[in-house]
Amino acid sequence: MSHKVRVWDLPTRCFHWALVLCLVALVTTAQIGGDAMAWHFRAGYAVLSLLLFRLIWGVVGGKWSRFASFIYAPATVLAYIQGRGRPEHSIGHNPLGAGSVFAMLGFLLLQVATGLVSDDEIATAGPLSRLVSSAVTSTATTYHTTAGKLMVIALVLLHIGAIAFYYFKKRENLVRPMLVGDKDTDNTVASSRDDVGSRTLALLFFLGCAALVAAMVRLAG
Repeated sequence: MSHKVRVWDLPTRCFHWALVLCLVALVTTAQIGGDAMAWHFRAGYAVLSLLLFRLIWGVVGGKWSRFASFIYAPATVLAYIQGRGRPEHSIGHNPLGAGSVFAMLGFLLLQVATGLVSDDEIATAGPLSRLVSSAVTSTATTYHTTAGKLMVIALVLLHIGAIAFYYFKKRENLVRPMLVGDKDTDNTVASSRDDVGSRTLALLFFLGCAALVAAMVRLAG
């Protein structure tokens, strides 16, 4: 008998869609350049705040948002690829999707880090660029504007492609649960905690992360 399971708690959903908006803003402002770079940096600070929050929420968040729920051994990934997945793999991030999530988090952190110390030597410099050597700044700038940017775009396109594949080939809508939080399943699994208490805690964590990022930028300036 099918029943609803709360897979993605509200904080995770807010993180996801806020990150989507920020990535669109980052790519758009980078292409425009000029005065738009002020907003590029603001979007970058927002992404850093979101990523720091997600690292915390990956430890204390709802069951299916915790990293522990989607860290898989290589043998498990191989078994999933061979069609021997377990029932719980259809609830949160499956073994392949988990790899995509960790890659996205890692490369986004690297992209933000290199942006903080980048300097185009024309009009735009990251707030931490004066704290590192010119060699580090040069390497970071090159990576941030070329390979780093392309890697993030590639991961986003891969993510969208996977969503389309699951929708059209497997008839599974991965977007809806990230909008409403619930997923219909025949498996008996626990739901993620998603109540006033957990949402308030998440808000406090995010505000703390945002304040930390703001303090860093302010002190660096």
